[in-house]
Amino acid sequence: MKFIKNMSWRVKLGIFLVVLSAFLYFLDIIIFHDVEHVFFYIGIDTAFLPIEILLVVLVIESAISEREKQNMMEKLNMVIGAFFSEVGTDLLAALTKFDPNTEKIRKILLINNAWSENDFARAKDEIQNLNYEIKIDGENKDSIKFLENTKEELVGKRKFLLALLENPNLLEHESFTELLWAVFHFMEELEHRNDISQLPVADYHHLSGDTARVYGLLINEWLEYMEHLMNNYPYLFSLAIRTNPFDPSAKVEISE
Repeated sequence: MKFIKNMSWRVKLGIFLVVLSAFLYFLDIIIFHDVEHVFFYIGIDTAFLPIEILLVVLVIESAISEREKQNMMEKLNMVIGAFFSEVGTDLLAALTKFDPNTEKIRKILLINNAWSENDFARAKDEIQNLNYEIKIDGENKDSIKFLENTKEELVGKRKFLLALLENPNLLEHESFTELLWAVFHFMEELEHRNDISQLPVADYHHLSGDTARVYGLLINEWLEYMEHLMNNYPYLFSLAIRTNPFDPSAKVEISE
């Protein structure tokens, strides 16, 4: 009895189904008194079993897995949306002020309601060929203010960012995981500096490199997320266009 209790429910179910099948075949023999035909059909059913396994494993299981993957990606896109709402969009808007190639990037990423999948494909190709550069130095008061504000903002969002990293769905999205790690690294670099306004020149160069890494990853993920909104949530896509961090004339209010 102890052995039976230790069995998993799947094993118990399997044993029950085998016993039930044997009982039904036995009942068939008793009712129709035709052992030869019963064993004939057992042979036919057994011969068809590999095809049944093929259908279940390769077709049905594949369809179920694909559906589960779609659900997982949908949940992950919700996580990405929360990231951009809380951190990503504002950070992108701030970073564009220190990008010497801002005008070039803006021309690529001025997304509007008329964009199609071809426009997104073209934009993706163009941003892949860009060298992202952020210029931050100690003599520029705006640079210092940006670093101080970003430090305060990211440290204040630590729990939120940690919650994102704990999401198991991130295993399906390597590029977004890489972005989160880059943001965490940037936050820790800033957090370990007590006085950001009094750093060596070489250290400002180092922080510029960390910032540029975050900037490039942010742009790529933002563009992917915008395409997802266009294809699935037109009303969210409309809001995202009106808060586009690369459009200096963008405003959330609808005037026409």
